[in-house]
Amino acid sequence: MSEQKRIYLDNAATTPIDPEVIEAMLPLMKEHFGNPSSTHAHGRVVRTHIEESRKTVAKLLGCTPGEIFFTSGGTEADNMAIRKSVECLGVKHIITSPIEHHAVLHTIEELHHSGKAAMHLVKLTDKGYVDMNDLELLLQQNPHALVSLMHANNEIGNMIDIDVVGELCKKYNAIFHSDTVQTIGHYTFDLGNQHIHFLACAAHKFNGPKGVGFIYINAETKIESFITGGAQERNMRGGTENVIGIVGLAKALEVSYRDLDKDRKHIGSLKQYMKEKLLAEIPGVAFNGDPDGNASYTVLNTSFPPSPISEMMLFKLDIAGISASGGSACSSGSNVGSHVLKAISANPERAAVRFSFGKFNTKEDIDYTISQLKQMLKIDVVTL
Repeated sequence: MSEQKRIYLDNAATTPIDPEVIEAMLPLMKEHFGNPSSTHAHGRVVRTHIEESRKTVAKLLGCTPGEIFFTSGGTEADNMAIRKSVECLGVKHIITSPIEHHAVLHTIEELHHSGKAAMHLVKLTDKGYVDMNDLELLLQQNPHALVSLMHANNEIGNMIDIDVVGELCKKYNAIFHSDTVQTIGHYTFDLGNQHIHFLACAAHKFNGPKGVGFIYINAETKIESFITGGAQERNMRGGTENVIGIVGLAKALEVSYRDLDKDRKHIGSLKQYMKEKLLAEIPGVAFNGDPDGNASYTVLNTSFPPSPISEMMLFKLDIAGISASGGSACSSGSNVGSHVLKAISANPERAAVRFSFGKFNTKEDIDYTISQLKQMLKIDVVTL
């Protein structure tokens, strides 16, 4: 009897590296080892790989290469945008939401508590969306604010209309930063025609390597270096570049956008299939957020009715060979509940499991997961 393979349904936490990406990175591991800041031939060939990667990213996002700065990932990019807006752009007020990633919330809270900038939380609608009327009110009351709102929430999938928020920011002379870690590689952008000052990206969310990302900084937005000590990234981020990661990021983004329509259809169909199966076969199941509305096609945050195994559901799924999440992976191991679910007033007595899908998942993965959930919850197939 063959061993049951592990099923990975936690793609919002990270994704497996695409084989094409691995192939693109191998020459940088085997042959092209030079320091890109060196002026000799070994360094020059590596520098070329970085700049070609930058051009690839810029072309895919509709911006110029000079607006892309490589970082260690989304957290660094978020920190850079928020902190430098306060330090360099005269920001005294920051408008954000209570469901942002901790890379954003903790950074703003620190600035608030140190007296460097006031923090304003925009209200949420009943379904967990940013209340656009309240956002406009906050913008009216706090001129030249920084607005930091994520494109798609990493736990429940709810999205903002990034163009509408951008136009509101333009109307009130506000700076707009969006954590797009969950959407770059999954949704298209045309940054040359969008009113956005900063975007954050992490390669491992779209089948690229971990430990690398980028920040988009609009050419008209002038800030100073975030990490000092070297002239890398055009004096904006000191430190020898993660060349292997940068090449992998560019290739992953290229593959993601090349296959976007096919992968989006496949992944979206898996989410819909699982949603329908859960509703049909698990009595009392519900969903956190708004999976039928303006939500990411990759995330389904499921709310299970109270049961004796509620607190053990993730553990039991893991034992059954299924990897899923109870919220943001960045809070794993802590005893603190999800701040996102708390902000949308989710019932704390119901177990919440975030299933998130990727291009390597199959319908068979979903079927097996449903069968294991039914066993855990002791649902009799005959009675359904």
